[in-house]
Amino acid sequence: MTPEQKLVTLGLALPAAPNPLAVYRPARLVGNTLYLSGQIPRNPDGSFVLGRLGRDATVADGYAAARNVGLQLLSVVKSVVGDLSRVEAVAKVTGMVNAEPDFVDHAKVVDGCSELLGEVLGEAGHHARSAVGMGSLPFGVIVEIEAIIIVKV
Repeated sequence: MTPEQKLVTLGLALPAAPNPLAVYRPARLVGNTLYLSGQIPRNPDGSFVLGRLGRDATVADGYAAARNVGLQLLSVVKSVVGDLSRVEAVAKVTGMVNAEPDFVDHAKVVDGCSELLGEVLGEAGHHARSAVGMGSLPFGVIVEIEAIIIVKV
């Protein structure tokens, strides 16, 4: 089953790949390594998913937002390489969580993205990862996630 077929069986659809919000590229392909810029969670109307873990957002809110970002990351990959079956491996994911200083469940938040990548890409979606807390994130979003992908040439 292709990753695109897997999305359908999961009842998921990729959003349109988002346009950059500043001076950067959403992705940069160097050889067979695709570097994905940080993506932030968006509501269906295009507005951002805001919140701060440990203050006005729960781990469940953060997990859902990270899952949302996982779909956006896949959307960017597809926009660059054309077919998610070209993903050989998700090498690394870095999740940044907008959190209060005493919040300790960063990993549980970023699991939303990690689990989605595994569900859609299978073994190719399992990756090395960092999950860190931040004092703030752009626009007040709850999470930002970037990734490094190895693609088949």
